[in-house]
Amino acid sequence: MAGEPILVVDDNPANLKLARVLLLAEGFEVRTAQDAEQALATLQTFTPRLILMDVQLPGMDGLELTRQLKADPQWRGVVIVALTAYAMKGDEEKALAAGCDAYVAKPIDVGKLPGQVAEWLARGPLAGRSQ
Repeated sequence: MAGEPILVVDDNPANLKLARVLLLAEGFEVRTAQDAEQALATLQTFTPRLILMDVQLPGMDGLELTRQLKADPQWRGVVIVALTAYAMKGDEEKALAAGCDAYVAKPIDVGKLPGQVAEWLARGPLAGRSQ
């Protein structure tokens, strides 16, 4: 899985840095964006296999961005993992309904994240598969 391109979208600079450092240490190619607009701009020149998507973003939220990406055939095959600090009952269902392929509550588990990313990449997107 080394070298796989990953986009991390999070408005918290500390979370962005943490995810980036953890994934770079495992050999992933990592780009970051602090909001949906930056993410869309990054996607003009970068094609990730996986996006770690913060649910709570300024402006367009992560679930709306996920809906837009999954509606576009160009991005449908990208694995999108919802990240949220506000894990409430029903949030996972909302994330999956928006098109996310997995859901993780923050804070990020630094010991598990690289392995989880490798697992999500190996599994691929849920779209088009029976769950």
